[in-house]
Amino acid sequence: MRDGCCDMRGMLSFLILFMLSKKPMNGVEIAEDIQKRKGTKPSPGTIYPALKALKEAGFVKEKKIGKTISYTLTRSGKEALRIAKQRFCATFMDVFSNGK
Repeated sequence: MRDGCCDMRGMLSFLILFMLSKKPMNGVEIAEDIQKRKGTKPSPGTIYPALKALKEAGFVKEKKIGKTISYTLTRSGKEALRIAKQRFCATFMDVFSNGK
């Protein structure tokens, strides 16, 4: 636990897939978007291994534009995100209910 909050590292891949479902992004854009959402900016040593793992799983593909690599979801990445959203909702929906 840090800054009065639980560790969110387990959510990184899910969050990256979600953000890439909205638009193609490079690693810096992903880190900046996470900073806006979470308040702290993840390091390149956090972002790029996650992107590598997602690429190796076949969930994202990369396109080099000059010196920048842009990431997009593959068809299987979209399906993985769909399943992850269902599992997330099934797991956490009762967190938002009024004490039930």
